Parts: sequence; structure tokens; C-alpha cells
Amino acid sequence: MSNHPLVDVRHLKQYFTVKSDMLTKLQLKAVDDVSFTINQGETLGLVGESGCGKTTVGRTLLRLYKPTAGEVYFDGNLITDDNINHYRKDMQIVFQDPYSSLNPRMTMADIVGEPLDIHGLYKTKAERRDKIAELVQLVGLNSDHMRRYAHEFSGGQRQRIGIARALAVNPRFIVCDEPVSALDVSIQAQIINTFEELQAKLGIAYLFIAHDLLVVQHMSQRIAVMYLGKIVEIGPADEIIEHPVHPYTQSLISAIPLPDPNAARKRHRIILQGDVPSPLHMPEGCPFRSRCRYATEECAKVCPTLEEVSSGHQVACYHPQG
Repeated sequence: MSNHPLVDVRHLKQYFTVKSDMLTKLQLKAVDDVSFTINQGETLGLVGESGCGKTTVGRTLLRLYKPTAGEVYFDGNLITDDNINHYRKDMQIVFQDPYSSLNPRMTMADIVGEPLDIHGLYKTKAERRDKIAELVQLVGLNSDHMRRYAHEFSGGQRQRIGIARALAVNPRFIVCDEPVSALDVSIQAQIINTFEELQAKLGIAYLFIAHDLLVVQHMSQRIAVMYLGKIVEIGPADEIIEHPVHPYTQSLISAIPLPDPNAARKRHRIILQGDVPSPLHMPEGCPFRSRCRYATEECAKVCPTLEEVSSGHQVACYHPQG
């Protein structure tokens, strides 16, 4: 067992240049100085509202986007433009939309088999066919449907095809980019169970990106909360849900629906005031201060960094609400 994390993201930044008019170019700070680690076989949940940079984090650490700054280490080795192809087999992604992430002109067998073709992971056509059948069955699909095209499957089945495609190269780490958000609730549970079964069987590590906190709590050992391109709180999943200390995390937790109507009536819902600032015109200091009821002059001067409030639980806030 190695003494370093499987995935180590250090000060990752992803800025996009955007034209505001013919002469002016602005920097959109989609990901701004993000750091975290993921151990072998662990799931880190990444949550936050739409547009906060969750998906960009996942794609940038896989180098689908070239990072503006920062470093990503995989199993202790620095990932660079020169060696990324060597690590493609170890790091895969399952995309959010099962309808647009599969080629409509390819059969299920060809979609799942494409990574095998690219990396030359078989010697004969029979071996290729057997591997595809094994992968398809592993994710709960019928191998009799190998010659069907993507449009002939349901949303849940298409997402299973996407999972099988990611598993084809025996990865050690998978970015799950909101893999259940486009599916019906009943199908979501099946896909989540599939992810858990695969992790237990194969020891895969996940970065599980989602906006449903209950799904993330169920899937993850740890949770990181993002706001405007920054991680504002990170810690053990149950502690983040039960004892959030960042005002933004507390607001997110207060919005989780409760099945008990009496408990729901008694709970205090924290309503945030104002709008999310534009990432093109980030406020000075803490990015959350314009919506925070605890903000002071100190918050406007320097952006807070992550500080430990308890074992493994960190928060970026000058006035954490314990």
C-alpha cells in the first residue's frame, strides 16, 4: 500500500478568456486554486450549485482542458502534457448526459470496444468479443443486445453503456460527472448501486460530482463544497451534512427535502440574499461575502484559505458557524 494518495490535486486553476466586446478580453475564473486528495478506493463527492466549476474541475484534472496553473499527481507522479497518454487507461470519465455522450452511429459493442481498440488490449477478435460481453454483463446489461444502437436503449441503459466504456481499460480512478442527474429517480438508484458494487469489486476511486447532497452523502466518504470556483469546505461526508460550518454549506444543507413533514416544518430554512456574482467580475476577498449574513470588513480584504476545524474537516471562512 502506497503512503501517498491516488489523486493529488494542488492549486488547480482553470481560466477561460472571454471577449466582453471587440476590444476587451476578460478572464473567467472557472476553477480558482482548488486542492484536494483522493485515496485508492475512496469516493470524494464534489457539490455546489450550477456554474460553480464542478465539471471543469473533473475535466481539467483529466487534462481534457489544459490547466491554467496547478499540478495533478496520480499515484505520486506528476501529470504533464507529455505523459498524460500513459495515464489515460488509469483515469476515465462517465459523462452527465447519456444521450449525447454516445455515438449514435455505433453499436453498443463498438462503443464499449472502442477503448480496447485504441489501447490494443486484445490479441484476437474472439478475445475482444469476450471482453466486451464481460463488461456489458458487469454493468447489468444484456449481452444479447450488442448489435443495438444507442437510440434503442433507455437513459439508464445508455448510462450503463457509458460506465462499461469507462471500465474497458481497467481504470483505477473515474470522474463521475453528474452521472445520474439526467435520469429518473428510480433509475438513479440502480446506477448508484452499480457504482457502489463496482467500487467494492474493483477498488476504483471516484470523484463523484453532483448537486444532490443526499446522493453525494450516500456515495461518498468525504465531501467537498464548491462556490464560484473555490472549495469552501471539505471533510467527512456525515460531518459535512450533520455539522456544516461554512454559511454557504449550511444554506445548502437546509434546502435538503425531509420526508417527515413535522421535522420539515421545524427546520430553519436559510435563504441566501442577492445573486451569485459573475465569475468575470469576482468580488475582492471571500467570493461568498456578498451573500453572507456574517460578512465583515475582514472578508472583503483577503480570500480565506482552508483551515482545519476538526480532524479532516476544513473550512475557508473567517467566521465559521460551528
